[in-house]
Amino acid sequence: MARNEEKAQSMLNRFLKLKDSESKYEQRRPHLSSDCDSLVDAEKWRKQIIREISKGITDIQNSSIGEYKIRDLNDQINKLTREKYHWEKRILELGGANYRAIAPKITDANGKEPLGQGLYKYYGEARNLPGVKELFDKPEKLEIKRSKIELLKFVDSDYYGYRDDEDGALEQLEREYENYAIEKKVEEWKTEQKEKYQMKSTVRGATRSSRIKNDSDNDRMDTTDENNNNDINENNDLNTTTITQNQFKSHVPLPTKEELEQMILEKKKEELRKRYAQ
Repeated sequence: MARNEEKAQSMLNRFLKLKDSESKYEQRRPHLSSDCDSLVDAEKWRKQIIREISKGITDIQNSSIGEYKIRDLNDQINKLTREKYHWEKRILELGGANYRAIAPKITDANGKEPLGQGLYKYYGEARNLPGVKELFDKPEKLEIKRSKIELLKFVDSDYYGYRDDEDGALEQLEREYENYAIEKKVEEWKTEQKEKYQMKSTVRGATRSSRIKNDSDNDRMDTTDENNNNDINENNDLNTTTITQNQFKSHVPLPTKEELEQMILEKKKEELRKRYAQ
């Protein structure tokens, strides 16, 4: 008798009694998401749908269940996916999280995304059903080789651009580019003239300094020439006095004093030219 009382007081028996006392009718998921006004219940129904989708995707990976079973499972998964979308929309309306923005993509066990466009997709072995694979396989494009004669059939005056300027659009574009090219050339010419002016100013400054130096040298040379001329005049005076004293008679025409001075001056100038020309 004590043994039965211990069994009755065990944790498992108490849990079973508590379950029996609850309602035997489980709460069913509403057919429409708009009928649910509780955010907690909406989250619960969404999780329930996700568990059913996961179980369906796991079952549809088995190719031995048959073609009809695979089609039924694929239809059921697509139906649950649409229902999950409605519940996520309802959760957002009730002030919950935006699961549509953060939800990952649905893939199979191999990490492949389902085939299909729009709301209906093909999961797992449903992609290998007859007619499905051929539906989504892209046909290979056959390259048709054309002969030269066939290609030349489409060549006319428009191909060579003979009538491009009839609408006036090409003329407008050329005018804009022409104005741009003119402005560019004018800017280049101004820059070039500015550089030339700067170069000329530097050359003028250099020549001016060289002229001043040459003038100073010429002045020095002139003073030297005057001293030389004075020496020559003195020598000439001495010669004339000795000639007159000795009564020398010349049979060759001798240059005069002015001619000698002119010859000496020309010689000095020639030496100066040779010196500064080098």
